Amino acid sequence: MLEKLAGIYERFKSIEEQMNNPAVMSDMKNYIKLNKDYKDLEPIVKAYHKYKNIIGNIESSKEILKTEKDDEFRDMAKGELEQLYEDKEKLEEEIKFLLIPKDPEDSKNAIVEIRAGTGGDEASIFAGDLYRMYNRYCENKRWKIEPVNDTEGTAGGFKEIVFNVKGDNVYGRLKFESGVHRVQRVPKTETQGRVHTSAASVAVLPEAEEFDVEIKNEDIRRDTYCSSGPGGQSVNTTYSAIRLTHIPTNIVVTCQDQKSQIKNYERAMVVLRTRIYEMEYKKYLDEISSKRKTMVSTGDRSAKIRTYNWPQGRVTDHRINLTLYNLQNIIDGDIDELIDQLQIAENAERLKEELA
Repeated sequence: MLEKLAGIYERFKSIEEQMNNPAVMSDMKNYIKLNKDYKDLEPIVKAYHKYKNIIGNIESSKEILKTEKDDEFRDMAKGELEQLYEDKEKLEEEIKFLLIPKDPEDSKNAIVEIRAGTGGDEASIFAGDLYRMYNRYCENKRWKIEPVNDTEGTAGGFKEIVFNVKGDNVYGRLKFESGVHRVQRVPKTETQGRVHTSAASVAVLPEAEEFDVEIKNEDIRRDTYCSSGPGGQSVNTTYSAIRLTHIPTNIVVTCQDQKSQIKNYERAMVVLRTRIYEMEYKKYLDEISSKRKTMVSTGDRSAKIRTYNWPQGRVTDHRINLTLYNLQNIIDGDIDELIDQLQIAENAERLKEELA
């Protein structure tokens, strides 16, 4: 392990040298990649120095036991050696997980789409509940949410809502939310007091950067129209809403959240790039799922991943058979425990793949 870590440290130093080279800094695409690699290797390098230090201390303690005659010193050395072996074993387990190759998309921002599924008005209300849950979660993480487009439900909530999330390691956390979320509760529209099951689908996509996807201007048809919904007089009377159609793929993206046509165009372009990028990314996810079980949806938005049961106050994640009885906290944005458990399960599967 020490040899492998030493090799990674050499690579880390090489990247550091390259990043300080003015010629490399002028190539922004290459510089961004190097900076990402540098940040990815930093935790491993820190663990390497710590591991190397423990190995050195183990050798020193062994030497003391060989040469020292004083019983008190020998007892101290024995106690220290036991603790060092314990620390070494613990650190080796941590390093194993650090050495698992990361999903290259984890550090990216994300685009989240929530759509009401089966269940009529109740599905739209539930889609609104999910949006509120993610909004609060992102606030707690100090991530920035930028609405892109939405269609409100007739009884509240949303038939569909699309938004960007920007921050550190956003996709790496939110990617586990992709799939169908089911709700079991008495709808506001139900007069008999019966529990109904409704659903909403969530799709989380890694935001594509300009370097990831090249879109030619001649391949885009751009239409403008008046925005609908709340927002004041200017929203409904100016052609600020944008509809972009990517002719080669027939992908259509709309954005009407901003009063400025330019801002709506910029946000629509981000979503368009991401939708085009999603096609290639889905192939990557399909390839992973063919090799191992993964906690991340492979793009099949019919996969039921989680159930929120109001009468019993429980939330069940079906991928890892985890049930938590704190539904209200979860729906208020406290979803870290769910994501942490999914991350642990994902890492365990990835480690199995590495050791196979």
